[in-house]
Amino acid sequence: MTVVMSFCGLCLLVAFGKFLRVKVRLLQALYLPSSVIAGLLGLLVVQLCGSHLPAAWTAGWGKLPGLLINVVFAALFLGVTIPPLAQIWKRAAPQLAYGQIVAWGQYVVGVALVLVLLKPLFNVSSLFGVVVPVGFEGGHGTAGGLGPTFIELNWSEGVDFCLASATAGIISAVVVGMVLVNWAIRKGFVAAHTTTSSDDPYALSGVYPVDARPEAGRQTVSPSSIDALALHLAVVGIAILIGLGLRQGLVWLELQIPGMAESNIKIMRAFPLFPLCMIGGLIVQLCVTRFARVSPIDHGLMQRLGGTALDFLVVAAISMIRIEVIAKNWAPFVIIVVGGILWNVFCVTWLARRMLPNCWFERAIAEMGQSMGVTATGLLLLRAVDPESKTEAASAFGYKQLLHEPFMGGGLWTSSAVLVVAHQGGGVVLAIGAGAIAAWLVVWRLLLRGGKS
Repeated sequence: MTVVMSFCGLCLLVAFGKFLRVKVRLLQALYLPSSVIAGLLGLLVVQLCGSHLPAAWTAGWGKLPGLLINVVFAALFLGVTIPPLAQIWKRAAPQLAYGQIVAWGQYVVGVALVLVLLKPLFNVSSLFGVVVPVGFEGGHGTAGGLGPTFIELNWSEGVDFCLASATAGIISAVVVGMVLVNWAIRKGFVAAHTTTSSDDPYALSGVYPVDARPEAGRQTVSPSSIDALALHLAVVGIAILIGLGLRQGLVWLELQIPGMAESNIKIMRAFPLFPLCMIGGLIVQLCVTRFARVSPIDHGLMQRLGGTALDFLVVAAISMIRIEVIAKNWAPFVIIVVGGILWNVFCVTWLARRMLPNCWFERAIAEMGQSMGVTATGLLLLRAVDPESKTEAASAFGYKQLLHEPFMGGGLWTSSAVLVVAHQGGGVVLAIGAGAIAAWLVVWRLLLRGGKS
């Protein structure tokens, strides 16, 4: 019964979160995802009820993000027709260079603040420097998925700070983003501004009208043989299995290094599984593309599976944030989050107009939404200034994600950076981040400046 009650508790929060999104105008104005609203509601219930809340209602919620994030990343490329690399580069190169600088800058700002200010004044952990990039660029999924890694590194508080950072990031992305949208319109920086349908009750509530509901996906197999969702879930499981195999192989190789088995240094043993599940999904997709006459994988259904996993992940992760941990270090947390916000504002208002070739504000505001919240937040802000997709911003942003996501925003570097800080110190990540920014500026200067995408 414990499993049933735990599942029902999550479902109640998800449903009530959507109900609040439909009914409360403030939540609509902030464009908060229902999962975030549900998670904040769950956090409120857990904090208010405390020991009076039966343990069965929240049993397993703390471990759920570490499982579901594997589903999210495994489904990322499944069902996607991956275009040639040259085509992706041609369409997305300036956007990629700008997005990479925004992402690497979050590491530079976070780690620099810890080294220069927060560690001397508040004696925070060196890992505090990754709170902003993991929470902002990575989001709730990455923050929750890195929980086991933070525990392995003896800083279990890290998951609480990163989840709180992700929540602050997605809210501030919308609030600050809309302020910047109005600023850009007044300044004449928006290339094709038209009045958006922000007063549309369907757009605000997030409920499609009956006659305008898009397809959630297509059945690729006959239900008489196997249900399409069952097949797609099985494919996700295979991708996760490949990722698990890759991780086990890397752990085995690490243990073959003399002295590593007895050492306290854990690199692959502390490396999270979910980035490797993304690679597993890519391997499965490449095999299907190469050998299947007709692909049995539909990207729409994969998006629904990944989206479902992410929604439940966010609800469980936010609900289990330990407020007492945040309260003990609220001052450094506020400082580092404000630093991350200011960096993103600087990129939009100063850097973007110098780096991006055309419709620079549309491109930059989409990047800000994604780098502080989730991809949907970026598309939301883009829709506010380019609702009819008259500019190249949407296509450039979409193509850029194919090259950006495997490394940043929860990808391989996001996970590796935590381990580098833990074993080599924040100074190394600071140097790597500064070097990466310099390298992308060189690439932009020599190859992309003035080019079109």
